Amino acid sequence: MQYIALIAVIAILLLQFSGAVPDSSVGGPMTLALVFLGAAMAVGVHEAWTNKRGVLGWIVNIPVSLVGAFLAAEVGNLLVIPILMLLQILGLSNLEGSLAATGGLLLYASLAGMMLLMLLGSWLALQFVNRWR
Repeated sequence: MQYIALIAVIAILLLQFSGAVPDSSVGGPMTLALVFLGAAMAVGVHEAWTNKRGVLGWIVNIPVSLVGAFLAAEVGNLLVIPILMLLQILGLSNLEGSLAATGGLLLYASLAGMMLLMLLGSWLALQFVNRWR
C-alpha cells in the first residue's frame, strides 16, 4: 500500500510539473481524475491480490475501492476550500483565480494531499467491507 501511495503521489506531481496536464477547463481535471481513479483501482486490485480473493472478491473490491475514493474526494473538497480561504485570510497564499491557474507550491501540496486522502478513503472502504466478510 505504501508503494502505491508513493508512486501515485510522484506520478501526479510529475504530470503537473512536466506540463502534461492541460490548462483547459475539461482536459486538465480529466487527466488528473484518470490518475486518481487509477491509483484507487490499484488499491482494490492490490488488496484482492494479497488476500487471494476469489472472483466475487475481485468483483467487490474494485467498485468498493472506487466508491471509497469518491467519498474521500468529496470530504477532501469540503475540507480544502475552508483551508484555502484561511490561508488567504492569514496572508499565507496569494490566490488570484483558480488554484490551477496560480500554480506554485500550494497546487502541488493540494494534489499530493488529495491523492493521499483518496487512497486513504479507498483503503478504509475496503477495511469496512472486510469486516463484513
